[in-house]
Amino acid sequence: MSSVTELEFQAQAAESAPEQAIEGRSQWQLTWRRLRHDKVAVGSGVVILVMVALAIAAPAFAALTGHGPTQQFNSGTALNGIPVGPGRAFWLGADEQGRDLFVRILYGARVSLFVGIVTTAIGAAIGVAAGLTAGYFGGWVDTVLARFVDAVLAFPYIVLALALAVVLGPSLPVVMGIITFFSWAGIARIVRGQTLSIKEKEYIEAARSVGASSWRIMFVDIMPNLLGPVLVLATLYIPTAIVFEATLSFLGLGVQPPTPSWGNLLSGAESYYNVAWWYLVFPALALFITTLAFNLLGDGIRDAMDPRTERIFAAGRGRRRRDREAASAGAAPKDAYGLTGQAGGI
Repeated sequence: MSSVTELEFQAQAAESAPEQAIEGRSQWQLTWRRLRHDKVAVGSGVVILVMVALAIAAPAFAALTGHGPTQQFNSGTALNGIPVGPGRAFWLGADEQGRDLFVRILYGARVSLFVGIVTTAIGAAIGVAAGLTAGYFGGWVDTVLARFVDAVLAFPYIVLALALAVVLGPSLPVVMGIITFFSWAGIARIVRGQTLSIKEKEYIEAARSVGASSWRIMFVDIMPNLLGPVLVLATLYIPTAIVFEATLSFLGLGVQPPTPSWGNLLSGAESYYNVAWWYLVFPALALFITTLAFNLLGDGIRDAMDPRTERIFAAGRGRRRRDREAASAGAAPKDAYGLTGQAGGI
């Protein structure tokens, strides 16, 4: 009897409670909520913002230290020609020509981040346009674009990059053109596959039935659903572009001295790493930290947009951990369904 009275009391309390509106969350809101709780992704984002801020503030640091990116100082080298190490005059040491390594690294960050972000943005725009067109219209349009994408992805891009750099001359525009040409194809293939799937959805059929044009369906109904995968790919393509530019500059086919780039800084340090460790370590560390931060941020965005992959990996790690604990305790390991394996089979 008391339980019935308690249930009635709870029902009356629920009825008298003020109504609260149920607020739905969009996919982007859910993604942002998950991303904020990913400490690795948040830390990577902070590192990227710091690197961008340092690159933007490079002229301010040059004015503060009084050292321009191409200025040579006699105090930057010892009497035997060896660069001086980190100190009050040169915070991260100097290079073989007495130039401030810290200032040159910051100006090199401007080049690397500019190349990575701009080429990825251009490549993403071209890839989305090509993949969306091929996936939506199909037919001969899809055949021609898909085969061209396959040809670009199959071509040895290092060979073409070296050949173009030799023929056209090493310069920043040539490097950016090469990186852009090879970055759009992978994005186009992903966008094409997503478009083939989305265009068969019911709401696309409904849009066609009310007379919506093909361009409106492509850019209003389909393209917003492609931004997630494209964003993930873009964050993973940026470090690839940065490393590619550094590689060409290291080989002498990219940004040319005295303009600083992380690649030509590492190339200059090749002959001095035995006597001037800072000349090699600090540019390499800047390149490593930046590319690692972009990769970790891309992984975090991918997991936030599709948390099922993280749960699958977490379940696999948990199952392997339980199997190890069971093995150490002398028990038989369990399979994916939680059943204990039987000796001898069925």
